[in-house]
Amino acid sequence: MRRLLLTETIGTFFLVFACTGAVIVDAQTHALGSTGTAAVAGLAVIALIYSFSHISGAHFNPAVTVSFWLLGMLRGPLAVLYILAQLLGALAASSMLLLLFGNTAALGATLPQASWHQAFCFEFLLTFWLVFVILGSSVHGKAIRSFAGVSVGAAVALASLIGGPVSGASMNPARSLAPALLSGSLHDLWIYLTATLLGAVCAALLYRRLYT
Repeated sequence: MRRLLLTETIGTFFLVFACTGAVIVDAQTHALGSTGTAAVAGLAVIALIYSFSHISGAHFNPAVTVSFWLLGMLRGPLAVLYILAQLLGALAASSMLLLLFGNTAALGATLPQASWHQAFCFEFLLTFWLVFVILGSSVHGKAIRSFAGVSVGAAVALASLIGGPVSGASMNPARSLAPALLSGSLHDLWIYLTATLLGAVCAALLYRRLYT
């Protein structure tokens, strides 16, 4: 169990470090743009899935863990420990970025760029899409699992391209919570905690309906 939890902590650390770090670097240098930050997110996910999926399943996202728990693929106590490990990794990543850059660009926190209901809808739909891609490409019995990392990374990159300018395209409560807590940008955090989890739950329920 220690190996599973350590993997989730390390993987989430590097995911949050890459995704939020890209936002911070772009705010300082303007070298990446929205396309660059989306590419960073997608490539980070691909690398991490192929590095760690054979150990812990490479969740690195409480929304993903909740969907696996709902489908009976992860027991409740272990799911709770997974989520705690992910939050620890995310907080460690944001702490490292705070030490390196100071409170720049709200540490890459996801913030609505339009109205709250637009951000909520985007986060719900993008998380729904991401979780459904994960389940369809890495869980289903007929899935070509060797390509799961590419499909999930592509989904993250595409979602970031589409939703980044509107909501920040978090799709991950840990990715939003850690920088918000450490930067003090808490006013819209509820969007990224509720919409992402609701999207994951709906994706899991639809997957169960269609494929099980």
